[in-house]
Amino acid sequence: MDALLGTGPRRARGCLGAAGPRSSGRAARTPAAPWARFSAWLECVCVVTFDLELGQALELVYPNDFRLTDKEKSSICYLSFPDSHSGCLGDTQFSFRMRQCGGQRSPWHADDRHYNSRAPVALQREPAHYFGYVYFRQVKDRSVKRGYFQKSLVLVSRLPFVRLFQALLSLIAPEYFDKLAPCLEAVCSEIDQWPAPAPGQTLNLPVMGVVVQVRIPSRVDKSESSPPKQCDQENLLPAPMVLASVHELDLFRCFRPVLTHVQTLWELVLLGEPLLVLAPSPDVSSEMVLALTSCLQPLRFCCDFRPYFTIHDSEFKEFTTRTQAPPNVVLGVTNPFFIKTLQHWPHILRVGEPKMSGDLPKQVKLKKPSRLKTLDTKPGLYTAYTAHLHRDKALLKRLLKGVQKKRPSDVQSALLRRHLLELTQSFIIPLEHYMASLMPLQKSITPWKTPPQIRPFSQDDFLRSLEHAGPQLTCILKGDWLGLYRWVDCGCSLSLPWSPGSAPRPCLPVPRVSPVALPVRLQAQPRGPACLSPGSALWPCLSVPRVSPGALPVNPHRRFFKSPHFDGWYRQRHKEMALKLEALHLEAICEAVREAGGWGGPEHGGGGHRPRAVGGLADSRPHLTLQNIETWMKDKSEVEVVDLVLKLREKLVRCLPALSQHH
Repeated sequence: MDALLGTGPRRARGCLGAAGPRSSGRAARTPAAPWARFSAWLECVCVVTFDLELGQALELVYPNDFRLTDKEKSSICYLSFPDSHSGCLGDTQFSFRMRQCGGQRSPWHADDRHYNSRAPVALQREPAHYFGYVYFRQVKDRSVKRGYFQKSLVLVSRLPFVRLFQALLSLIAPEYFDKLAPCLEAVCSEIDQWPAPAPGQTLNLPVMGVVVQVRIPSRVDKSESSPPKQCDQENLLPAPMVLASVHELDLFRCFRPVLTHVQTLWELVLLGEPLLVLAPSPDVSSEMVLALTSCLQPLRFCCDFRPYFTIHDSEFKEFTTRTQAPPNVVLGVTNPFFIKTLQHWPHILRVGEPKMSGDLPKQVKLKKPSRLKTLDTKPGLYTAYTAHLHRDKALLKRLLKGVQKKRPSDVQSALLRRHLLELTQSFIIPLEHYMASLMPLQKSITPWKTPPQIRPFSQDDFLRSLEHAGPQLTCILKGDWLGLYRWVDCGCSLSLPWSPGSAPRPCLPVPRVSPVALPVRLQAQPRGPACLSPGSALWPCLSVPRVSPGALPVNPHRRFFKSPHFDGWYRQRHKEMALKLEALHLEAICEAVREAGGWGGPEHGGGGHRPRAVGGLADSRPHLTLQNIETWMKDKSEVEVVDLVLKLREKLVRCLPALSQHH
């Protein structure tokens, strides 16, 4: 089996069974390489079976030249089977997320950049983690020594398309369990003919005689808009199986037992608090965790999350250690052993067996952590956290009325998703407005001086701005909105969690989270005492290092300014503003040349028109001609000419990549 699966580094995919040169990651892959289209959707397909002597064992990896490390193979084996406490009989679908071993082996591949630049932040390819989508079957079989047939078919991908891959597994897995390898080979060949994922386009994906029609959302789609109508169905025979979404779960079904605490859970997720979800089965666990991580859209979820986690995972010690504070992770488990191991975690959600009756299930109760029992823990949200916002009773009444009237679950989910979207937008809009106010005045941008710096973020100034521009203006929900923003632990003053001499930490690229435009002319804001400036030695990292629990004050609920979500949002917004500033400076330089020598009118062959704006950035490349530069140079010294050339070169290098994305 090791000869089939391989234990060394992965190599570029070639024809099945063919020996090819080894390489690390996918750097050697070219668009024309075999399995290139397959790998645009999936990394590989795995089959995990139960061996009486070995336990869970990896039976097959397809394509058979895709290499997994020993640690990755072990993780897939354990995460693809429910643990002994679940007792899953029949067919069960769930998902997991695991870390790539040996570092990031495909850093910003060209295909990733093209796709990620157009996809919403929640649907971008994972750079350092794999998603596993599992179809597990356990049925009685007298021909097997153990008395049960136990096998899992797993799709491994870096795309978070849970709805699409679950639908794909429901077509593939039953057929595979009957016909085995030949069926799997045919399916993989069909996937290798699919078009590449293209945000904003309707795609027809044929597999096993069925055409699955999907539309991957685009970054420019409006969050509140309904999915566009599917097209080109009349030319497809048989009629396509249309998926309304490639990633959205039935949010109402996932949150049915916790509807009365949805806002409390939203706050915990927003603040990046450690949260343990203990569920009766992997499918309930994975869906609850994925539903929680989707609550913050359009804000990117920047914390770690594991839809299904076992005691055999290679990161078990990292997550369960008591020598440091619990990590910022939403962890889904099914083994009650975690209640004892992670009883020091501040928030534990215990959910029971799902009930399929038409009535709303009994809601879990809010309980103190001291009532948490190691054995026979009853369903409930065990936390000492007190929600800042009041419960939206009107929403609960509408949802309950929908249950009584047997309203479709997708409509109920739309109501719940709209409510969570409004909460997140109301929270993030004041931050967007304050960040926009840090932009320098356009009149302060001159062609012969270095552009002014973006003013530093001052928490004190921002909190003062909430009095007249806070979430209360856009959200009718009452409560202590200010408490969600504060960087306060038991009344301590703001302090920076790193030293000026510390080494910078790597940052994950966090794409744009809001379409709020940056105004050009803005009033100056005073610089507060607690500032974060990219020009200072403190800029390299905003994240908070882990500290031992003994060093933390009692009930240390971290606020949003200390969460990874603020870290990621602030870095990306500052990056976008810096790029805007560079573009404005480039435009000022070009304007100075235009005023001195003209834009190259008809007599110079230039057409005599001003720069064309592309996506808010001035595209001046076609208008800088040799004639108007020579005219400008007539009365300039050599130092001024060299300075202009160097500035143009520097600005073009910085701005052209951004401009090219808009074409």
